[in-house]
Amino acid sequence: MQCFMKFGDSMYGFLFLLIHLVGVENLEHLEDGGGWFSNKYSVTTREEGPCTVEIRDASLTYSEFMRSYAYSKPVIIRGIADNSDFRAFCSKKNLLRWYGDRLVRLSTANTYSYNKDTLYFFGDNNFTEWRSLFQKYNAPPFSLPGTVGAYSFGIAGAGTGVPFHWHGPGYSEVVYGRKRWFLYPPDKNPKFHPNRTTLSWLLDIYPSLSEEQHPIQCTIHPGEVLYFPDRWWHATLNLDTSVFISTFLG
Repeated sequence: MQCFMKFGDSMYGFLFLLIHLVGVENLEHLEDGGGWFSNKYSVTTREEGPCTVEIRDASLTYSEFMRSYAYSKPVIIRGIADNSDFRAFCSKKNLLRWYGDRLVRLSTANTYSYNKDTLYFFGDNNFTEWRSLFQKYNAPPFSLPGTVGAYSFGIAGAGTGVPFHWHGPGYSEVVYGRKRWFLYPPDKNPKFHPNRTTLSWLLDIYPSLSEEQHPIQCTIHPGEVLYFPDRWWHATLNLDTSVFISTFLG
């Protein structure tokens, strides 16, 4: 499924490039960061939850990354690349200034999706027009042998998220806001309904899970990068209006 919209259209607030067609209410709290909305006072989405993903800093070496994480488990890396310029470029004011009149083609792309209503800015767009945005991003330096990175950029409202799905390995970095992640290894299928949102899963299913059924999880903040290996199940929940960029390794 595909649809078109102008980058600056007022559709569900300021959700463009990545649009989730559910749970985009309660965007009334402005935060200083980039002019984007914060939903930190919402009862349903303010809880960051526990963090059971290992966190490393910029001292992590490539050999250690390959040995300990690349094919085995997720990891959060802090300070792996300086994206202060990219962050400034991704303020609401600047994005509307430079890309507010651009036409965006949106298409579905996940393995599982609730009624195919989760739409992404992917490869059907004219990347010549968007090159100036991606050129400002410093991708994580650790790649996997035989792969190249492909970007997916998004902005989404608090309470939205992608339900459980899997694909190849990659990174996800939060530019503004907070994004909560839930992950399962490939050999452990999560209990979820593909036509329900992540927020619905968190409220209705998560409380009934035994300790053994709990996902690996963490909330990532601006400047933090989450790496997930190949075929790991994952679902996301945006706790604020979140600006983020993923690097898919394929």
